Amino acid sequence: QVRLVESGGGLVQAGGSLRLSCVASGSISSSDTMGWLRQAPGKQRELVAQITSGGSINASDDVKGRFTISRDSAKSMVFLQMSSLKPEDTAVYYCTLWTRGVLYWGQGTQVTVSS
Repeated sequence: QVRLVESGGGLVQAGGSLRLSCVASGSISSSDTMGWLRQAPGKQRELVAQITSGGSINASDDVKGRFTISRDSAKSMVFLQMSSLKPEDTAVYYCTLWTRGVLYWGQGTQVTVSS
């Protein structure tokens, strides 16, 4: 079983910054790909960014240049540094982990950006 716990969400004004953290535990490997999805009200869940164990990154065009994903594989953690936040970034952000062909995600953390 895999458990993912996110932290760091909150309320921020447009133009501000937040840093999300996620720690994974359970049947995981340091070679697993980790990342972040988000779901805004009334919209489908979408990829924000993901990072492989080798450091390769895939990010949504919406966040390139504003968000930075990183990981600490030794601690089974992934981070999302979000800057220049916009009201349209408001969503529940979910930490994700791919292992053995299965995608897991956490309970999510709310990010609200006020205009």
